[in-house]
Amino acid sequence: MLHQKLARFFSSDIGIDLGTANCLVYVKDRGVVLSEPSVVAIDKVTQEVLAVGVDAKMMLGRTPGNISAIRPMKDGVIADINITRHMLRYFIGKAKKYISPRRRLVKPRIVIAVPTGITEVETSAVQDTATHAGASNVILLEEPMAAAIGIGLPVGEPVGSMIIDIGGGTTEVAVISLAGIVECRSVRVGGDEMDQAIISNMKRVYNLQIGERTAEDIKISIGNVYPTDAGETEMEVIGHDLLSRLPKVVKITSKDVRSWLLEPVTSIVEAVRSTIERCPPDICKDLYEHGIFLAGGGALLRGLDKLISEEMNLNCFVAEDPLLAVARGTGDFLQNIDSFGVRSPEF
Repeated sequence: MLHQKLARFFSSDIGIDLGTANCLVYVKDRGVVLSEPSVVAIDKVTQEVLAVGVDAKMMLGRTPGNISAIRPMKDGVIADINITRHMLRYFIGKAKKYISPRRRLVKPRIVIAVPTGITEVETSAVQDTATHAGASNVILLEEPMAAAIGIGLPVGEPVGSMIIDIGGGTTEVAVISLAGIVECRSVRVGGDEMDQAIISNMKRVYNLQIGERTAEDIKISIGNVYPTDAGETEMEVIGHDLLSRLPKVVKITSKDVRSWLLEPVTSIVEAVRSTIERCPPDICKDLYEHGIFLAGGGALLRGLDKLISEEMNLNCFVAEDPLLAVARGTGDFLQNIDSFGVRSPEF
């Protein structure tokens, strides 16, 4: 017991939002200290890791034949265990710069946010990867619970709170009350699916091949899912003409992108609808009074809050700093673990 107490005193807890698109790291008493793309560049011949995070993302779509830029997370879970280990070890190493030298001597305890739909095999992969990356103990926290905690919803109170966390690979929809999940849906649709919709429609409509980074730029620059009073915006896109095999420029509008995003966004809206439909009447009353909250990178998609509000007949709000919600939630959970009514044997 004394050994455990000393270990807690000298260690530093870390919370990780291990996302498909981005990895965010929270260090106890320091806040979110790291936010980098979940990308690793490797030499395909030697399997040597050449770059991780921001540096590796810059290589996406631009690598020579012997270098491969890999996203080892797919649909919110680990697709390549070995590459993810390298990535986690790298991020944990960078985070340790924000930990006092005394506390670096002891392996950190780590909380990792995971999708609610994660399988036993995927759970084991996450735990094993974090342990090999340098964790002393690992606890998995469901992403919607982490997001709800991170934006300050009253998760421990006898009142229903609804959170929609839209990440790169998954969308987590959950209704939370008394520190537990009352109803939830996890759909493997998120920012990546939206990017792929843009890529496939650019090819179908304009015979133009574009990369993932260009698709993401389009989504961020002019993407929306609800018409605005300001009217439609335009953007020039440069890609590879599939007929001439030469570079080509086309002009697209926000209206184009809105129609292209319809399919993935409809999947998210239907997940929200089915979650609400299964809620008890008293929970529905709470949702009507307090509304729905959006978190994750997908929450920044223009007009999504208005669309969901209109479809569900409920107020819908975008959380402050939605990209940081899950990471902050893992940190808040670490610092106030007993008050949330959730306890793990690792702690």
